Amino acid sequence: MSSSRLALYEQQSGSSSRFDIDNQIDERYCALQDAKQARNLWPTWWKGHLRVGKVYAALNDYEKAINSFERALALAPTNNEIRKALDESRQILGRHLRLEHLESKLSPRSIPEQLSKLQRNLGLDPEEVRMIYRLLEEIDPSMSDVIKGHQYEHGDINVKQDYEQAAKYFAKAANQGNAEGMYNLARLTDRGLGVKKDHNLAQRLFEQTAAQPPQHPLLEEFPNNGGALAEHALGLRYAEDVVVHKNLLCAAYWYQRAVNHGCGEAANNLAIMYEDGIAVDKNLDKAQQLYEMSARKENSPAMLSLAHLWLDKNELQMAKIWYDRACEAGSIPAQASRDVFEKKLREKQQSINQCSSDELKVINYANRGSMTAKQMCDGLQHFYRAMSILIQTETLTESQENEFVHELSQCYRIEHIVAQIPGVEMYQKTDDIVDHVLHRCSRELNDAVSQLDEDARICYAVLHMDSKEFIAQFLGPCKQKYPKSIFFFELSTSVNALLAAALRLINKDIDETISAYRAFLAVVPEDHRKVPESYYAMASCRFMHLKQNDTTDIIKKIYQEGEEAEKKQLPCFLPYDSSSKTFLKHVLNEKSLLNAEPAPIVDRKLRLTDPHRIEVISKHREWESHRNNLDHSLISGAHEPRVKQQVPKSLIELKSITLGEMNPTRDHIYSG
Repeated sequence: MSSSRLALYEQQSGSSSRFDIDNQIDERYCALQDAKQARNLWPTWWKGHLRVGKVYAALNDYEKAINSFERALALAPTNNEIRKALDESRQILGRHLRLEHLESKLSPRSIPEQLSKLQRNLGLDPEEVRMIYRLLEEIDPSMSDVIKGHQYEHGDINVKQDYEQAAKYFAKAANQGNAEGMYNLARLTDRGLGVKKDHNLAQRLFEQTAAQPPQHPLLEEFPNNGGALAEHALGLRYAEDVVVHKNLLCAAYWYQRAVNHGCGEAANNLAIMYEDGIAVDKNLDKAQQLYEMSARKENSPAMLSLAHLWLDKNELQMAKIWYDRACEAGSIPAQASRDVFEKKLREKQQSINQCSSDELKVINYANRGSMTAKQMCDGLQHFYRAMSILIQTETLTESQENEFVHELSQCYRIEHIVAQIPGVEMYQKTDDIVDHVLHRCSRELNDAVSQLDEDARICYAVLHMDSKEFIAQFLGPCKQKYPKSIFFFELSTSVNALLAAALRLINKDIDETISAYRAFLAVVPEDHRKVPESYYAMASCRFMHLKQNDTTDIIKKIYQEGEEAEKKQLPCFLPYDSSSKTFLKHVLNEKSLLNAEPAPIVDRKLRLTDPHRIEVISKHREWESHRNNLDHSLISGAHEPRVKQQVPKSLIELKSITLGEMNPTRDHIYSG
């Protein structure tokens, strides 16, 4: 029944260009109910899941369609019909997620429309472009078939659009080894335009195109069109699990190859992987470089991504420039969200205006690429949100308490040193709220896990870090209950560092103290602000507890390790302030003075008879005497102007100009 209703819908949609998908009488909705009922009656029948997936695809709900197709494929792994439907839905969903259906440059245009756009954007005369195509046909006969294929695909003067004829000419060019013909034939085959849809054949054609040399075989100074686009298509297939098994590393490989050969779309997709750390190490600088390359290829999603990247860096002017460029390039998402983006710009500007000088320095370092400074900025944003909740009202509701604890815990997770709670009263209020939420979670959840409980435990641990032994015991159950929460383990390393300092100050066993410091150094990044202090503290332990003469070299070595660690610190933590370092420096200087050999006595009058010194002084006096005897005169000169200007005959002809009319980004002469 469901297949009959779906067939009826397809027949109706083929004869009508408009359907109201929200109409519950629509045959698709009836087909969906029938297909679900059939699936529920026989859950192990693959065709029931396939029919449900087909109806979801007809309703443009491709995520649910893919889910049903995957269930059908699990029941019938060798069924080509299921595989074909699954590949089709994955491709369409990928295009929707990339917003390709909203990209104006990807919408079909006739050849005259394309040439008109080139004339508007680049000033190229359409007739000259057509003349270049005719020259290419004479140099490479296969290009004649490619050009005819484009004419039939898009439509041209006196040429009616015909996908079947386009596919024939592209196939003819592909048989002659033309890479552009191979790629376009693969593209039409992949979408079933003019030829039977065959994703496997399209895969082989894409691979064959990508194997062609990157430079044109006859015109080596020109790229071999089609190769980079085929490499990008292969990257998409590995990313979307179409024909081949999903492999993001392979996707990144093909994207990179396409980028190396100048493909802007591949640069945008690879930039997303670097920005989010998908299958590659997260690298925002690399992502920005790739976005910029893609934007130069007129890729509007890359322009929009650049706008958000600059916004995150608090470079508001650059953010606005790239957002405007995305809108001008025809990006519908950018145009639709302009009000939201401009609101974010205003909020960012207001927050920057309210920042202290120290906070502005941190923002500046974050803009330069410092990840630690970026973490501090992110932590400050969550801290300000938490404090704004606390200040808004005297008594918080349960939802407000939950939001406050979440924002404060996010700040602690990112960088807890920026959370400087102002005043004793505010600190006590914070402690009371965290304690109340923690008890509420314990009472309502018992041993169950929840995000709110994890957030409350993090806040409680940080607020009570002064009680080292108590927090060390508190963190044990936390790590067992939330083993995936790295922050509890980071707090344990901090407790180890504090424990080491306490053991050193109360003169406990030196081996235990140094072991605590070593445990701390083994798990923290090398640019952690406490790394130099840990080395200086270990050197102090050596000096205080082992006073044998043979330990001086060991102390010097540990002290030098601390100085090397200082070089890896962020500038905002420099100059490094450490009482242990000051003490060690004084001690080591004294030891070096006691062990130093006496300096030899030098007679300072001997330098007066140095022949070289006498010669230099004599020549200098001769030169000075000669210079004083010369008559000096000023020498004037003039340079020809870079651009000659016509001088007006009278002052009446002069035109006024304002600063607003001057463009500092252009190098030109103002007339008048």
